[in-house]
Amino acid sequence: MKKVTAIFDIGKTNKKFFLFDADYQEVYREYTTFDTIVDEDGHPTEDLKSLQNWLKSVFDRILKSDKYNIKAINFSTYGASFVHLDDNGDVVTPLYNYTKPLDSKITSSFYDKYGPEEEMAVSTGSSNDGMLNSGMQLYWLKHAKPEVFKKIRYSLHLPQYISYIFTGIPISEYTSIGCHTALWDFSKKDYHTWVYAEGFHEILPPIVSTETSINMNYNGKRIKIGVGIHDSSAALLPYVRSIKKKFILVSTGTWSIALNPFSDHLLTKDDIANNCINYMRINGKPVKSARLFLGKEYTIQVKKLSDYFKVSEDYHKSIKFDYNTYFEILQNMKPIFRWEGIVTETMPKETKIIYDNFVHAYHHLMIELVWLQVDSIKEATGDDNIEKLYIDGGFSDNDVYIKLLTHYLRNMELRTTDSSLGSALGAAIAISDSKLNSKFLKKNYSLKKHVPFIIK
Repeated sequence: MKKVTAIFDIGKTNKKFFLFDADYQEVYREYTTFDTIVDEDGHPTEDLKSLQNWLKSVFDRILKSDKYNIKAINFSTYGASFVHLDDNGDVVTPLYNYTKPLDSKITSSFYDKYGPEEEMAVSTGSSNDGMLNSGMQLYWLKHAKPEVFKKIRYSLHLPQYISYIFTGIPISEYTSIGCHTALWDFSKKDYHTWVYAEGFHEILPPIVSTETSINMNYNGKRIKIGVGIHDSSAALLPYVRSIKKKFILVSTGTWSIALNPFSDHLLTKDDIANNCINYMRINGKPVKSARLFLGKEYTIQVKKLSDYFKVSEDYHKSIKFDYNTYFEILQNMKPIFRWEGIVTETMPKETKIIYDNFVHAYHHLMIELVWLQVDSIKEATGDDNIEKLYIDGGFSDNDVYIKLLTHYLRNMELRTTDSSLGSALGAAIAISDSKLNSKFLKKNYSLKKHVPFIIK
């Protein structure tokens, strides 16, 4: 029987299960999705019961397999989500969705009580993002639903709740506490004073290292069970463990998040104004992160261009970078796109297409977006001297994006990586005793080096 590590990787849409061998090679996977249910206010939310049943049934089935010998299991999930348990370990409330609107009166009362929004953002590394700050979910429950709040014995972030399903042991860990929750004071390296003032420390279980595992007898088998990890921190871990020099990782998708795991400064007021927040490494150190709504904006603008030029919606995927087109556009370059999900000082009041073909308009769009991306990367870098840049996610195979980024950041060595397993692999590495070497990314992530084009 092959010795394997089992990982549940729980996204908002896809729920995935993987088995990895000792070399972190994927040997098995299965996916599922669930329809959302609604909370008491009619807002869509995770179907926790279905999720729990699926977790148990998949794991119990694989345990009985005569092909695999599971030695360890861990869990990677999205953040900003609490599961609240009563004295009997039963779930008290729905898993409130972080997109649920938060009453502005609750937010106002919080900042009136505990200090200006800007100062709180600097100390907690969390801008005011409503329910996306999971600490605010606790504050809202206590003050808007006090009868429900009284029933809570423990509040667990989602990765730790999934670990709890298997161990029955309530715990907290750094990466979940540190992801824009507004709970943590990065200067004190402890919960913020407001958390103690509200008494929330009494329902937040003891904090353990993300690398903690619990050796248990599970259905008659001795298994090492992890405590779970927040997915963004999990995706960062393979890079931190295998790269010796300082680097920036840009994780691209709907959001493009530039992660700097080497910043040892607290965020400044300027950082907060420029959409920076902190995540946390598994050892409790901050990860300075600059957010840009790049993928969403790209999707919106490409759809408009496709409609305007009457080309297929997939046409943009076939376009390669063209130097002559780029140089032509640069002669009279000025912003022509009005963004929908991003605000900049230079954007026009409305989009004005000044080209007669899709390729030129697309190149112009990408230049403008890459300028925003460059600024975001520089925000994350700050004063740190960092020469290595890694790009993963959806934009890593966009030729125009990569060529332009390599050109505008000529002082950095740019490499792209390709791993749909990023956070799942990170969760496996978090509970492994084995060390990663410098060849890990090349072997597991299709690492590619890119050089700037020659300026003619």
